[in-house]
Amino acid sequence: MILRSMRPFISAMTAAVLAQLVKPFFYYIRSKEWHWKLVGASGGFPSSHSALVTALAVSVGITEQFRSSIFAVTLGLAVIVIYDAANVRYYSGQNAKVTQQLIRDLKERYPDLFTDPVYETKLKQVLGHKWREVIGGIILGIITALAVTNLL
Repeated sequence: MILRSMRPFISAMTAAVLAQLVKPFFYYIRSKEWHWKLVGASGGFPSSHSALVTALAVSVGITEQFRSSIFAVTLGLAVIVIYDAANVRYYSGQNAKVTQQLIRDLKERYPDLFTDPVYETKLKQVLGHKWREVIGGIILGIITALAVTNLL
């Protein structure tokens, strides 16, 4: 009984872990290079954020009914997280990329102005996702929720 009540949580965590575990494989398919650090990285295909919140919402819908208030809450959460992953976080990563290039260009031209160690800070460029990565996470989340809720 306890396991059944935990299906949404188990679905969500399983989807997030699966998304992280398959990232190196999809990267290999595209680049023919193994990059195992992607297992712990944000960004990339599929989006683990999207997979997690989609699996949570779908599993809650199956467990508690799609017309329940708790499904509406998890759906709202999913929409916010997915939007954030595809837009806010993605463009933050793009901003980091442009900022780092700007600093490199200015350091070349005015090396004496950039002696502060803060200019050596490496900003993370891959924070968010492209829409195809988000959609991959949504599909993985749906499949995971269906599998987990049918198995438990």
